[in-house]
Amino acid sequence: MIILGIDPGLANTGWGIIETRSGRYRAHAYGCIQTHKSTDLAWRLKQIYDELNQVIEKYQPREVAIEKIFFGENAKSAMATGQARGAALVACAGCGLEMGEYTPLQIKQAVVGTGSADKAQVRELLKLDHIPKPDHCADALAAAICHAHLRRYHQLKRDYEQLHR
Repeated sequence: MIILGIDPGLANTGWGIIETRSGRYRAHAYGCIQTHKSTDLAWRLKQIYDELNQVIEKYQPREVAIEKIFFGENAKSAMATGQARGAALVACAGCGLEMGEYTPLQIKQAVVGTGSADKAQVRELLKLDHIPKPDHCADALAAAICHAHLRRYHQLKRDYEQLHR
């Protein structure tokens, strides 16, 4: 199964494509959509939408994992991230992809079992010879890994429940 992971941001939207097969993960590609702050907001959102559509068309993922917004202290930053996230969601929905949405903590816990994951663990899980850069790419790949882990869990749970009916 091919999964697209997305780490949304107005200035930088990271994306990563992984393939899952027999409980193993392999990175196919990753990148970062960068928009310039001097560009009008609507055009920045359109750029995110258009470039994610190109990624989807090229790699044909069946499902997508997108990071939820962590509001923290900066409401202005959260608003911009939310708008970028909206553009990403519309691009994915327009392509009919099944979506999973995860908090940063859920992603870290799914990748390593604790809330203290780092980018090197993404490299190790995907058997890469380097840490994906920029960090937005590693975060997007981690979101895809999280979705794969939780997807397997939910499938096993459904299978178990069907067997015991």
